[in-house]
Amino acid sequence: MRSIADLLVAKGAIDEARALRAKKDVTETGQDIEAVLIAAGVSERDVLEAKSELFGVPVKNLSGSVGYDNLKYVSEESARHYQMVPLGVEEGVLEIGMVKPDNLEAREALQFISSNANMAFKIFVISQHDFNNVLKEYQGIGGEVQKAIGQLGEEAIELPKAKSTKKEEIDISEDAPITKTVTVILRHAVEGKASDIHIEPSSDQLRVRFRVDGVLYTSILLPMNVHEAIVSRIKIMTNMKIDERRKPQDGRFRARIDKRDVDFRVSTFPTYYGEKVALRILDPEIGIKTFEQLGIEGANVEKILEALKRPFGMVLITGPTGSGKSTTLYSMLKVLNNEKRNIVSLEDPVEYYVEGINQSQIRPEIEYTFASGLRSILRQDPDVIMVGEIRDRETAQLAVHAALTGHLVLSTLHTNDAIGVIPRLIDMGVDPFLIPSTLVMAMGQRLVRTLCEESRKKIEVTERVKEVLEAELAAMPDEVRTSVKLPDVIYESQVSPSCPKGSRGRLALSEILLMTPDLEQIILQEPSELKIVEEARRQSMVTMRQDGVLKALRGVIGLEELFEVVV
Repeated sequence: MRSIADLLVAKGAIDEARALRAKKDVTETGQDIEAVLIAAGVSERDVLEAKSELFGVPVKNLSGSVGYDNLKYVSEESARHYQMVPLGVEEGVLEIGMVKPDNLEAREALQFISSNANMAFKIFVISQHDFNNVLKEYQGIGGEVQKAIGQLGEEAIELPKAKSTKKEEIDISEDAPITKTVTVILRHAVEGKASDIHIEPSSDQLRVRFRVDGVLYTSILLPMNVHEAIVSRIKIMTNMKIDERRKPQDGRFRARIDKRDVDFRVSTFPTYYGEKVALRILDPEIGIKTFEQLGIEGANVEKILEALKRPFGMVLITGPTGSGKSTTLYSMLKVLNNEKRNIVSLEDPVEYYVEGINQSQIRPEIEYTFASGLRSILRQDPDVIMVGEIRDRETAQLAVHAALTGHLVLSTLHTNDAIGVIPRLIDMGVDPFLIPSTLVMAMGQRLVRTLCEESRKKIEVTERVKEVLEAELAAMPDEVRTSVKLPDVIYESQVSPSCPKGSRGRLALSEILLMTPDLEQIILQEPSELKIVEEARRQSMVTMRQDGVLKALRGVIGLEELFEVVV
């Protein structure tokens, strides 16, 4: 009978000598043939495809969680013993992943499992790595939450005591398993370096998703009968109105996780099936990074440092929600922060507390807004003012006034790119003749997922890709284009044991537009986007897309990741 090694020889993945050595090692050590082949340098993908052909079972590669709702079909004990795990249910058919599809004992057990579940089954061959990841899910968030719902448990997180009525305090005691459930969800999100948690109701289940490196992943599916209790628990922690379900509410709380304080910004939103909850995680351990750590490099760093030397004026960062604007602002404040300057900030919320900076949290519910706060700040003798966001006409006009009266103002706007800052300010009611004397620098920013250096995969530059890259390089400023050589290979993401998502972390793509005499004339005469684009080219501005291409050529990001965030 042919073996996996024989099939790999036929496919040209290994030579006969290596196959013979592998078979000999199996005989002498008793190791599994697959482990021996992979240790000898054969890729796991080749081994998996050979196994699929040998046993006539299709391959399935897992890219994310299978979800606790699916784990219930096979117990953890059975999964470990038979090396098979549930993958999901498709059109009433239970899909099972098996490491050894030829295991007759496992197939007999599967017949029994499918009979109890009253559904047919389909077998897939999966890698040992994917099998181990599913096993972890039994012990992960799904398993912990299930235990929490089933029994009382000790708190894993020290949660703040709710300022509530006696009735609410009784409810907390009665809902101790729900308290534990919320606790486990928060801890797993922080440990998994998630930036957001989404708790979303539907017709039949409650979905919990974590956003990691900008991408949402389903972490667990819960029964809908726990929805109201979980939402109420979060509302108690944030001092929201528990009985108000008709309109959105906002709040925040702090929890102690792994011996450190982590802040959570909470928003509820009424939907057809009930209230959705979104939690933004503000983890101080992440800390304030340097520009280089953020992915801002070369000439852009020089432009930022030069702008921050100005005694007055406005420095604006623009981009969509979640593009790292606040993080970049904190990096700028870190550069400016010294004993000689009085730095005052207005934030919503205060994401990181910085020693030496007077940070203030705005509270619209008591009419303490960015606009009213700016009026008060000007009486605090500031040198540098940081405004979390310019949201309206009044705040924009006050920020311009502060810049005109001798203060350096740092803030953010919501526009697509740096070019859009000037039209946006005019649209918000700022007089065009004031912009040249106040705006120092406009910076556009996006975040892109970075490749894992230890597992990224080399790919040859095809003619089509070469044409795209050459066109991008041709549009770049001369001094940048002449310093870049088109490589023969670029990189793409590849899942590995050390990099289960194929990427790790994110970096900023940035572009910077500076105020110049030519740009001043454009603003005063004809502030159209086309004219501003022409001026940006004269300034040798590298666009966010071009910045991404340069990072892709160096193997820091993949083209697929780049084109997810820029057009």
